Amino acid sequence: MGLQAPLPLNPVLSFAPELLLAAQGVRAAIFDVDGVLTDGSLYIGERGEEFKAFNSLDGHGLKLLAQGGITPAVITGRDSPAVRRRVADLGIAHAFYGVHDKLAAAGTLMDTLQLDWNALAAMGDDWPDLPLMTRAAFACAPSNAHPEIRAIAHHVTGATGGYGAAREFCDLLLMASGRYALLLRGHLTTLDGTA
Repeated sequence: MGLQAPLPLNPVLSFAPELLLAAQGVRAAIFDVDGVLTDGSLYIGERGEEFKAFNSLDGHGLKLLAQGGITPAVITGRDSPAVRRRVADLGIAHAFYGVHDKLAAAGTLMDTLQLDWNALAAMGDDWPDLPLMTRAAFACAPSNAHPEIRAIAHHVTGATGGYGAAREFCDLLLMASGRYALLLRGHLTTLDGTA
């Protein structure tokens, strides 16, 4: 017996046309960690070890972003083994840890990728992310971000940081690029992108 053909699958997710238009042309997306890829809580053990909780929806979204031809990058003000481990597990090649000047780190990233601000998107939740979000072609904030960040974002997610906000951003970028439906249908046969 052979495999049964899957039922037709059409995306049910949608975003406003003006958002998709604003996000077209994005080729790389910068993510903060605390408050974006996590809920912002810091769990510190008695020996100083740091624990963080990451959302699997966000992680798969970052992998899909890379499969869809949009380079994910991390620029974070903190550094910890937990964050480095998660970034490595997701295969994110461009990451900057313990950064005090996020603008300088973004400049290095743009030089490496040979891109300018018109091809960059950024997702952040607090004031240290302002330099990136006010320059990026498309800025996104989790729903629980600081009010000043939400005010300048092109899109504020329905989800909160650490609970699917980054996935929503990834989905939006993939939909704007025209790759979302193809990636969705590719998952009918395999998860590794090699259908």
